[in-house]
Amino acid sequence: MSWKKQKRHEQLLAQETGYQRKVWGDKLTVCLVYPNVYRIGMANLGFQTVYSLLNGLPFCLCERAFFSPPGEGDPSREKGLISLESQRPLKDFDIVAFAIPFENDYPHLLSILAGAGITLQASLRKDSDPLVMAGGIAATLNPEPLSSFVDLFLLGEAEESLPEFAERYWEALTQGLDRRQRLFTVQRDVTGAYVPQLYSVYYSPDGAIEEILPADNALPQKIRRRWGKDLCAFRTEQIISTPGTEFGDLFLAEVSRGCSRGCRFCAAGFVYRPVRFRRKEVLEPSLIRGIAEGKRIGLLGTAVSDHPQLADLCRSVLEKGGTFALSSLRMDRINGEIAGLLRESGVETVSLAPEAGTQRLRDVLHKGISEEDIFSAVEHLVVHGIRQIRLYFMVGLPTETEADIEGLIRLTRQIRHQALQLSKGKKPFKRITLSINQFIPKPFTPFQWHPLEEVGVVKKKLQRIKKALHNEGPVQVFHDLPKWNYIQTLLSLGDRRVGQILSEVHRLNGNWAQALKKVPLNPDFYVYRPKELSETLPWDFIDQGIDKALLIREYQQALSKSS
Repeated sequence: MSWKKQKRHEQLLAQETGYQRKVWGDKLTVCLVYPNVYRIGMANLGFQTVYSLLNGLPFCLCERAFFSPPGEGDPSREKGLISLESQRPLKDFDIVAFAIPFENDYPHLLSILAGAGITLQASLRKDSDPLVMAGGIAATLNPEPLSSFVDLFLLGEAEESLPEFAERYWEALTQGLDRRQRLFTVQRDVTGAYVPQLYSVYYSPDGAIEEILPADNALPQKIRRRWGKDLCAFRTEQIISTPGTEFGDLFLAEVSRGCSRGCRFCAAGFVYRPVRFRRKEVLEPSLIRGIAEGKRIGLLGTAVSDHPQLADLCRSVLEKGGTFALSSLRMDRINGEIAGLLRESGVETVSLAPEAGTQRLRDVLHKGISEEDIFSAVEHLVVHGIRQIRLYFMVGLPTETEADIEGLIRLTRQIRHQALQLSKGKKPFKRITLSINQFIPKPFTPFQWHPLEEVGVVKKKLQRIKKALHNEGPVQVFHDLPKWNYIQTLLSLGDRRVGQILSEVHRLNGNWAQALKKVPLNPDFYVYRPKELSETLPWDFIDQGIDKALLIREYQQALSKSS
């Protein structure tokens, strides 16, 4: 191990509080890997939760590792990744566990395994190789594109399944079972576990999936996603604090999971059901701890603004001498009280998500807000001194027309005009930032059957919006790159054959264009093809607790609003 690498790890640990360094010995050893850079991984509350859960088990030791792409000057990329705490190579661990929230990080998983000297293909690994497992929202939605490289997935919420899995796997390991026996035992005994090698996929001549079958009758036909029934039974809060993250000034605490709104594009709103809230008294210790660390309290959740005690929570933070920050707020939940509390906390920018520029299209999305809600929210915020507003919109939505793009432009101008008028004679309103993303269909949503809009069409829409708002004073427009949305959709909706493309991307050092040409698989089949409502989708073997008939009805209702 190089001196530079050791020094880099020591510097990172010196900035942290709350990490654990256990003594190696007779324990189940896990290296928890975030397939992106340290500053992003350490800002992920789910990643920190898994680290805490595993180290809370007396028979388990968990350390961390992070991916750093070439060019960032991170010596940890030299001769393979090592763990942060003990600086051991990944091959020394019993388990290498990936936390994967985003599909675009899939290629990093292959790079990490190859750099660590771990065989890429799961079917070719030996007993002595670490178990490669993965979890997180991306894997829970559709693990199939990674199924050739991952031995085992845990689907759902970690608090419910991870301790059970770790205990069962450690037991199988100490019993001397070989690799396949250990995997079979976990697949049979742990709800939420998914071992791709123990399931076969059969295809029809047109390329669609015919059926997915387990290798043994003792294994479940469907993998049931796990979820914690009572959020108040445990805390989900920041365990490790460090300034070197995306949200280094925040102490993160989860206040809710799930959402009852049913926005038709939102995967998190469906797979984190049912909606659950943590009560204020349960959250108080997290608030106290974060304030004691001198941090702002970051209140997180799928539907933060729907929390029945949100105002009381915010007021409690302020009364304790702290400040808070909230993720994106629903416009129909913003009133004078909430706006005043935001301003009292020193918040200068508030994020709102109209998603679409016309009421018709918002109804297609089942967004559940009106223009009156939008303008009311802006009024409350500006009157209470909020000087910057970020608006989230999508383009390429199902049934979207030119009129909807014009509606987005018009609505932005109206919000700008309203904000400037309301701030006259006061501190002037500073800025509206438009964050525009292309709609990407996701599994387990009513829009899972809908194709992605073609990249060229989306580019034209984005150019039109930017040109129209170029001279609108305090309006800035930012958007993602449409070409990467094609890749994300492929990884989001693909079946296990897409693993061939990932292998080629890895072989070609990230050259997607060449990989897509070389692999004899048509990516448009997954990205641009409208899917039949009756066909078997790659993720249909997962039981998320969602009635597929409900999703079909929602999709059909959305399309019925096309005019």
